[in-house]
Amino acid sequence: MKIAVLKETAANEARVAATPETVKKLIGLGASVAVESGAGAGARISDDDYTAAGATVAARKDVIADADMVMGVQGPQVGDLKGIRQGAILAAILSPFNDRAKIEAYAKAGIIAYAMEFMPRTTRAQSMDVLSSQSNLAGYKAVIDAGEAYGRAFPMMMTAAGTISAARVFIMGVGVAGLQAIATARRLGAVVSATDVRSATKEQIESLGAKAIFVEKVKGIEGEGAGGYATEMSDEYKAAQAELVSSHIAKQDIVITTALIPGRPAPRLITDAQVTSMRPGSVIVDLAVDSGGNVEGAVAGQIVERHGVKIIGHSNPASRMAPDASALYSRNLFNMISAFWDKDAKAAVWPADDDIVKGIKLTEGGAIVNERLLG
Repeated sequence: MKIAVLKETAANEARVAATPETVKKLIGLGASVAVESGAGAGARISDDDYTAAGATVAARKDVIADADMVMGVQGPQVGDLKGIRQGAILAAILSPFNDRAKIEAYAKAGIIAYAMEFMPRTTRAQSMDVLSSQSNLAGYKAVIDAGEAYGRAFPMMMTAAGTISAARVFIMGVGVAGLQAIATARRLGAVVSATDVRSATKEQIESLGAKAIFVEKVKGIEGEGAGGYATEMSDEYKAAQAELVSSHIAKQDIVITTALIPGRPAPRLITDAQVTSMRPGSVIVDLAVDSGGNVEGAVAGQIVERHGVKIIGHSNPASRMAPDASALYSRNLFNMISAFWDKDAKAAVWPADDDIVKGIKLTEGGAIVNERLLG
C-alpha cells in the first residue's frame, strides 16, 4: 500500500499530515510512504528528516502517482490531485458542509473521500479524533494569545510595593478547547469562570477549579446533541443566557469563546453592546471566527479593537502551533490506518459496514454516500 503525504496549499496552514515518527510506524506496518518535497517545512520538519525515516521525497505528481491513499490536513482541490487514480482514498479535514462543490468534485473524479472531522465520538475512535486533538491545542493557544494581548499579569501578586489583582477569565463553550482553556488559565493563576448550554459540563468546569455560570430555572434545557455537541437552544433559554452573560462579561478581563454547532454557522454569543460593557484594555478571543464567529465585530485573521476592547480572530489557531498540531494529527491518521490494517495483505481494509468507515466516508463510486450529506 502506497501512502502519499501532500504539502498544504491553503492559506494559514502550516501543519502536515505525517511526521517522521508516523512515517516510521506506517513503514513498520508494511506500507510505503511518499512525501511531497517541502511538506513539513511549516512544522519544522525537513525533507532529510523524512528520508531518514524511510520515506521517498518527491514532487507532487510523483508522490500522487499510483498512491492507494493520499493524506492531507485540509482537503485539496481536485485540480491539485492530478494523476490520482480512481478508487484512491483521500483522508483530510474536508469541510463538507462549507464546500459542497469540492466534495462533488471528489465524487466525479472517482476519489473515495474520508472526512476526518466526521470521526464518530466513540471510545473506539477516540485516538483518531482530529477535532479533539486540534481543539485541545487551540484552547491552550487562545489563553496564551489573550495573555500577550492583555499585557498584564494573570496571577495575584503580593509584593512590598502592593498587590496586583488576578486576571478574571471567562470561557464560553466548554468542549475540548474550552476545557483546555480553563485548565491553562487556571495554571497561569487567573480567576476563571465558564459557561455552556450543556448542563453536563457544569461538573467538568468545577472539577478544573473554575466557577460554573449557568442559567437556572429554565426547564428542558440540556443542550446535548449528537456526539456530545451543542444544539440550538430555545428562545427562552437564549434570553435568559443573554441576561446572565451580560452582567458577568462586564466584570471580566478576558473572554474566550469556543462555541460551534456542526454544519451550521457559529452561534452569536457576544453582541457589540456587551463588548461596550467591558473595561478598556480587556481582551476577547473568538475561536469560532472561521465559522462566522461568536463575537459581533470579530474579523477572521485579524485583531481588531472595538470600544477599547481587543477582539482576537486568528484563523486556524491549531496551525499556529504547527509542530505539536502535526504530531497529534498525524497520530490520529496513523491510529485510524493501523486499526484497519491487514498484515497479510499489507494494506488497510475498510469494511463498508464499520461504524468508523460509514461515519467518515463521503464519496464512493462516483457519488456522495454519507448520510449527513444526503437528503
